[in-house]
Amino acid sequence: MEATKTVPKKSSLKTKIQKLGTSLSGMIMPNIAAVIAWGLVTAIFMAQGWFPNAQIAKMISPMLNYLIPLLIAYVGGRMVYEERGAVVGAVAAMGVIVGSSVPMFIGAMIMGPLGGWCIKKFDQLFQEKIKSGFEMIYNNFSSGILGMVLAIFGVFVVNPLVTAGSNFMSRGVDWIISIHMLPLANIFIEPAKILFLNNAIGNGILVPLGIQQASTSGKSVLFLLESNPGPGIGILLAFMIFGKGTAKASAPGAAIIQFFGGIHEIYFPYVLMKPALILAAIAGGVSGTFTFSLLNTGIKAAASPGSIIAILLMTPKGNYLRILTGVAVAAIVSFIVAAIILKADKSDGETDLAEKQAQMDQMKSESKGGMPSAEDAERSVQDYADIKKVIFACDAGMGSSAMGASLLRDKVKKAGIKDIPVTNTAISRLKDEQGLLVITQDELADRASQKTPNAMHISVGNFLSSPKYDEVVINLKTVKQIAPAESQAETHAESNKEADGKIDTIDYAAVKEVDFIHHDQRVGSSTMATSLFKDRLKKEGKKTPVKNLGIDELEDSKLHLVIVTPEAEKNLKLRYTEVQIVSVEDLLNSKDYDYIVEHLA
Repeated sequence: MEATKTVPKKSSLKTKIQKLGTSLSGMIMPNIAAVIAWGLVTAIFMAQGWFPNAQIAKMISPMLNYLIPLLIAYVGGRMVYEERGAVVGAVAAMGVIVGSSVPMFIGAMIMGPLGGWCIKKFDQLFQEKIKSGFEMIYNNFSSGILGMVLAIFGVFVVNPLVTAGSNFMSRGVDWIISIHMLPLANIFIEPAKILFLNNAIGNGILVPLGIQQASTSGKSVLFLLESNPGPGIGILLAFMIFGKGTAKASAPGAAIIQFFGGIHEIYFPYVLMKPALILAAIAGGVSGTFTFSLLNTGIKAAASPGSIIAILLMTPKGNYLRILTGVAVAAIVSFIVAAIILKADKSDGETDLAEKQAQMDQMKSESKGGMPSAEDAERSVQDYADIKKVIFACDAGMGSSAMGASLLRDKVKKAGIKDIPVTNTAISRLKDEQGLLVITQDELADRASQKTPNAMHISVGNFLSSPKYDEVVINLKTVKQIAPAESQAETHAESNKEADGKIDTIDYAAVKEVDFIHHDQRVGSSTMATSLFKDRLKKEGKKTPVKNLGIDELEDSKLHLVIVTPEAEKNLKLRYTEVQIVSVEDLLNSKDYDYIVEHLA
């Protein structure tokens, strides 16, 4: 497992593009709720809505022209310079909003970060020179004056430029739609999604343009170009039928999460596993968009996440069948192409990314002699000694990272680790600090490392399924237990001098399960020992279950009596404090087994 203190390195072109896209989507994503609220008010209460209401419909224009752009600018300024940047960015955005004939989302995405950057640089020049007692005057007046200047700059410079640019792009989009060439955009959108640029494209480009189009025509197909779940569900359905190995077994659950939960990232590893499947995604995306355009349909506002439920909620009255048709066409086409690719595949199916990682970790363990020694275990957890917080970071800080954090949070809770929080956020909002463990997807690791060079970083292929989570939990748990285990070993040193002398200190009444643990190359030995011990119990009429487990599979409880060799005993104590342990020289035939069997319930 890669868990390292990383050093910043030169950004690749892809990283720079992702960083720009993340900055754009980072301003939109926190405000998607506001966009949805505007879309719902429009769909329900406008003159052509489900329940027309002139009084409520008065909110539509102010929300579109003022509320959403101001929120975008506020978040953009905050991304650059916390609250001072947020306030100055929002004030500066008023210059491009006032007098504009189009919704100023792009203008707000310019002025918000610009305002934050300007006040940040201003503070760097003058803040330390302010005498004590004058801080509040400086803070308020510097922000106010700079915000005013930037707002005026926005009125006379940025507003005309953005208005001209918005009108040009709007006419360009309308022209592309009119000649039915919009579907070709998916040739670029689908591969970009696989490279985790989906939020940058969807929320940074398509959503602002879509809102502008929807404000005049009542709907926009642009909202569907990236969020259409059809291509993804088609690929996952193909894996369900024609896939192999764990990819086939995991596809049904992934399909539910992707289609109904809207987490598109879950099917990306399936495509990366077999790169030819990008053709299936492109074919599905192009055919879906072509169908939407042909049927002249779209949705009212952004559907985020890209769930079929969210899409239907944003669908205007009378368009449901058209929307479902476009999604179905995309799913069918991607399914057919993916099925052809999978059926032509002659591999053994054991190419799942998570499975490959598990195999690699297993081979690494076996190359060191199976279960690591106590010394190896201590070295492997050294970097975890200072960890105070675990953060999952993805492009948008939602969706897959939230689910990954939830999975690890549950594992941490079950392991009894209570003082290390597990949360999720967008990479753009990461803060470099000591004691931080950042978990990202492989494609985003470079950006996360640059953002937090002093943190520990772990990259995974799939947030929803990674063997590295168990290793993280084991190392965090070991850190907590090394000191108590060593102290306990010293305290009981005298009582443990005699070989196998602990058999009479076991609380046999509490034992509900006997476990043999793999060690070194003795997997076969522990398996045989398990079988022989079961026979002993059976002959004595005892029904206590006996299992052969790996060290990571144990539950830390006194209900477990663990039988190991002396070499494995110390390592076991480092990881577990509650299990009851008996060490024997010979797993297959120890003189202590008769005593143990006699005292088991």
